[in-house]
Amino acid sequence: GRHPGLRGGTAFHLIGPAAGALPFSRETGGGDEALAVEVEAGKSYWWCSCGRSAKQPFCDGSHKDTGFTPLKYDAPETRTAYFCACKATANKPLCDGSHSRT
Repeated sequence: GRHPGLRGGTAFHLIGPAAGALPFSRETGGGDEALAVEVEAGKSYWWCSCGRSAKQPFCDGSHKDTGFTPLKYDAPETRTAYFCACKATANKPLCDGSHSRT
């Protein structure tokens, strides 16, 4: 089925790219910088793993028939989380700076 960007219709606030993020270009990525998002403790978010979602960094169902599936992220605390947009992170779904090394 289709996975919304987050469960329960909870709103999230995208606060912009991570400070100091470097440009990155990758055909399968959803962007070239980390995406800073205010997440709420106990809420679940579905991270786009295919790069096709128009609602980056979250899934909008665009992965259909690609073999990709979204990754569930459960926020352990209310804070700013830096989600990977380039999809190259080894710390999915959070940015590990891979966009600056590729």
